[in-house]
Amino acid sequence: MDHKSFKTPKTITKAQDEFKKIEHTMIQTIPGTVSLSQVDIWFQDEGRFGQQNTTSRIWVKTGTRPRAVQQQQFEYAYMYGAVCPATGETEAIITPLVSKEMMIQHLSQISEKTEAGRYAVLIMDGAGWHTDDIAFEFDNLSIIKLPPYSPELNPIEQVWQWLRQHHLANRCFKNYEDIVEQCTQAWFSFIKYKETVKPYALETEQLLMRIGISWGKPTRSR
Repeated sequence: MDHKSFKTPKTITKAQDEFKKIEHTMIQTIPGTVSLSQVDIWFQDEGRFGQQNTTSRIWVKTGTRPRAVQQQQFEYAYMYGAVCPATGETEAIITPLVSKEMMIQHLSQISEKTEAGRYAVLIMDGAGWHTDDIAFEFDNLSIIKLPPYSPELNPIEQVWQWLRQHHLANRCFKNYEDIVEQCTQAWFSFIKYKETVKPYALETEQLLMRIGISWGKPTRSR
């Protein structure tokens, strides 16, 4: 292999240095009439689930060797998911593909979920369908891109891991409809109680503090 042609990830130090600019980026992104105390920070990403499935560790009797069936089909579904760790709010949509149109539909969900007088800032990676114009039609949200090669800066990656380990790994799916049904049940299990989501707030807070950003929890007026 030609090692010069191998694309290596950026170092975590450089990624963190870039991410420290998020406060300045946020101020430039949100309208001038919106204060930071009115901002809800969401983390967004997409996960792919399907018949070429994940295998994970399971509990078995000592001395036995568990087996997992590996499907040969290639049917998949994509879950657009977003979480707001400070409030425990979540939104998700399952689609057969990824595209700007589906992304805009997902943003519409978050826009509707955002309370009057609040403003949502979505932190996401630089996927090809995460273009700047996807948020233009919404007056209560905007997006901020993570630096390249830094999935460790997006806590929703842990949500995909949780869904696979607790519900979706080591199993077969009949077809696309079955994938959608099982993914839906898994997501509902995750958000059944907001306390399931809020533990990610502590991890997120520790992450942001470690790279020099304070996590401002909003004070809601009644």
